[in-house]
Amino acid sequence: MKVLAVIDMQNDFISGALGTPEAKAIVPRVKEKIEAARASGVRVVFTRDTHTEEYLNTQEGRNLPVPHCLLGTDGWQICGQLDVADAAVFDKPGFGSPELIRFLCMLPALEEVEFIGLCTDICVITNAMMLKGALPELRVKVDAACCAGVTPASHENALEAMKMCQIGII
Repeated sequence: MKVLAVIDMQNDFISGALGTPEAKAIVPRVKEKIEAARASGVRVVFTRDTHTEEYLNTQEGRNLPVPHCLLGTDGWQICGQLDVADAAVFDKPGFGSPELIRFLCMLPALEEVEFIGLCTDICVITNAMMLKGALPELRVKVDAACCAGVTPASHENALEAMKMCQIGII
């Protein structure tokens, strides 16, 4: 079984509070990748960065004092161009999703997980590394063309770090 994990493709990271031109630019590629995955029988799952009104009182909020992805807001929603209808969606209060990793570890005959989404240098790298740590022999990949970082330089740094940890970069 193969899985495509779509990380935090949410409005606040694309065009909202923390949006970037690079994030906007990958939306059509992410949409195509999801459609192609489904057409070839790959299971698609999503994560959704999820914060509460108490965000600014958290460690993350003190270090990044920009309220974003607040539960129930438009910014929290996954981009409307992406079809989440038949996919599991894992809400996560931090960079990585232990729930996603547990779910993936329990899938029978898991052969490969490919990560795409936002932000390469924060949540994509965290989830990919968590999975590689949990299942070191599993093929874990990241499609660089379907990811964007906080900056282009930090995107490239994250890709290099993942490559060093034997995560395939395509």
